[in-house]
Amino acid sequence: MTLSAFRSLSCLLALLACGAAHAQDKGKSDDPNFIGLPVTGQLDASRVLAERHGEQGVNKDKGKDKGKDKDKDKDTASAREGARPAPAARGPAIPTGGITGVVIESTARDDQDEVPVTFGQVFAPGDLPRGAGLAAKLPDGSLLPLQLDVKASHPDGSVRHAVVSLIVPRLRADKDLGLALVKSTKKAQDTAKVGGAPDTVVTVVIDGERYTASSAALLKTQKAQTWLQGPVVTELQVAAPLKNAKGDEHPHLAARFALRWYPQARQARIDVTVENDWAYEPDPQNFTYDVTITADGRQVYRKQDLTHYHHARWRTLAWTGEAPALHLRHDSAYLIATRALPNYDLSVVMRERELAQLASRWEGPKTEPMGVGLAMRAMGTTGGRGDIGLLPGWGAAYLISMDPRAKNVTLGTADLAGSWPMHYRDKRSGLPVSLMDYPYMTLLGHPGDTRNPKTGKREAFPACRKDACKSPNRPDESHQPAFAYLPYLVTGDHYYLEELHFWTMYNVFSSNPGYRRNVQGLLSTGQVRGQAWSLRTLGEAAYITPDSHPLKRDLLAILDSNLAWYNATYSNNEEANRLGVLVNGYAVLYKKKTAVAPWQDDFFTAAVGHVAELGFKEAEPLLKWKARFPIARMVGDGACWILGANYTYAVRATPSSPFFTSIGQAYAATAGPELANLACDSAEMAAALKTKPGDMGGYSSTVTGFPSNMQPALAYAANAGGEAGRKAWARFMARSVKPDYGYGPQFAIVPR
Repeated sequence: MTLSAFRSLSCLLALLACGAAHAQDKGKSDDPNFIGLPVTGQLDASRVLAERHGEQGVNKDKGKDKGKDKDKDKDTASAREGARPAPAARGPAIPTGGITGVVIESTARDDQDEVPVTFGQVFAPGDLPRGAGLAAKLPDGSLLPLQLDVKASHPDGSVRHAVVSLIVPRLRADKDLGLALVKSTKKAQDTAKVGGAPDTVVTVVIDGERYTASSAALLKTQKAQTWLQGPVVTELQVAAPLKNAKGDEHPHLAARFALRWYPQARQARIDVTVENDWAYEPDPQNFTYDVTITADGRQVYRKQDLTHYHHARWRTLAWTGEAPALHLRHDSAYLIATRALPNYDLSVVMRERELAQLASRWEGPKTEPMGVGLAMRAMGTTGGRGDIGLLPGWGAAYLISMDPRAKNVTLGTADLAGSWPMHYRDKRSGLPVSLMDYPYMTLLGHPGDTRNPKTGKREAFPACRKDACKSPNRPDESHQPAFAYLPYLVTGDHYYLEELHFWTMYNVFSSNPGYRRNVQGLLSTGQVRGQAWSLRTLGEAAYITPDSHPLKRDLLAILDSNLAWYNATYSNNEEANRLGVLVNGYAVLYKKKTAVAPWQDDFFTAAVGHVAELGFKEAEPLLKWKARFPIARMVGDGACWILGANYTYAVRATPSSPFFTSIGQAYAATAGPELANLACDSAEMAAALKTKPGDMGGYSSTVTGFPSNMQPALAYAANAGGEAGRKAWARFMARSVKPDYGYGPQFAIVPR
């Protein structure tokens, strides 16, 4: 069974067993079987701030209640502060006292025994100290042993991200299982063997010639990479080019196997990726082939006439025996409170219609290899879209609701992120290419621009023959969704980690080496929105990549170079403009090169805020400087907030003029003399704009409108901008026309 088919079947079973509204309505007091999230330990927000921002951050956090939206209930306000509210008493007793918790929901009609479960979990600084173990506390108070594979750590040595595995002795079909994750002094010592994992064989037939790769053969001839290791599960990874009957390697096609073996359950998960992505192999091209994948002689996948695009890859999953039929829900409030994810508004209620539409749209060729899921094939297409934001709409919907339909789309579209022709793997290292190894590689510029003076060699990628590399999937950093970060966070799957690496490196090597200062990988030459999404992805990759991974140091170095450039150009530069607006790259292109697109600038501010919250301190002065612009557009002297989210905003009088020194000057030039002389938010202004008082315009009622684009920037500015930031947020929340984020919450970010 294919991955997409398995997930679709899981969702269907969930809906048949529990009703179409089960996931959205679960937790109501009239559901006697509801267990819900455990009442776990309260996260100390001040400790997180002290770890990441020092005492100044803690002191600043103490006054953040001022200016909060008074309409929000106490539970929501508590979640925003970083402390998770305890759910109202309902259903059976649930565990207490853990760090966080998860709920395992059965999607089967019958009870299941010895159910293997593996998931990713992020932890706040200090919550899980170095060397501590982890156990699952059951509703009856008993403990279930967990395997903890630590991947990334905080500066204090405590666990940042880990992969957690367990065997559930019995998962009842009629009762969900709530688990509290608690610290344990015992660490698992025994290690499972992968001997039960079946031989998995990929067979590809191209123009009548057969090429194969066998996992069993590779495990005998090469040293496998260990991803998970312990008494519950072991995962080994091997990879090699496909070979023909003579033993000759295919120059471009390779298979990668990730084999998980659960000895207690006597089950294996088989994860297979087929790639066409060598960075420096001559004559790159598309290939059309028939493919079959077998496990222990049993066919688990087959597709004919698959056109595999150049520098792309595809993935499928299968299980020996019946796949575990379950849906795992994380504690969204805890995930957000760790600051690994933006502060999405958990008071948003996802509309059942929107969740149903996500499920109904997940079908057909777009969900199969070389499809792109719900992302935009021509990524550079302009306009309001559901895949733009710090998280795409489907990812934010999943985070807020933990609905299985939204999770299915989130993970499925992340799988299909491999379909874009921008995956470049280094054959020498076996890793996505790194700028540190090839500082002059590029997709732009003349061949001479790629000459590495240290080696004397050109680092341009081999060119495609005419018409050999056509693909409908066209990547673009300026409209790039966040594909893989959230999926890796919640699953711990290595495939998603590599997708995060591929997209991060693509964003830096796609520019001209000279403009990006080769090895520094500066993002500053692109569109402002491209800088925003590239910085977002770079920051996330640097944050979550395992400590021992060879690319960790490279990612941190590239991020450091970018933050240093922005700080030197703006926040630490007395000559920088006083508006707090980016003017580098392609920023000042509008109104005959006198204006910027404030919504693009807001994307960048939000990305900087996200990177700062991930703990990168060099982003903090940049955020404080950037916060000026959204704040001033809302409450600055001489500016009217009604035009705060205008499509363009003037920053100078002529293309050769100096930048304005006050927001009042910028507003006057933006509004024009007639509008600028009208009282802000007056009936006269509303009549002139053909709106009603309190309406910011710019598609205010839509979830992708310009005011919605502005919201994340203002949310971060509200925390970074002191009293002015809080006033700007309060003014923004008092507007009369707002969207219903239940139909798309990618911009539903609020202050902490």
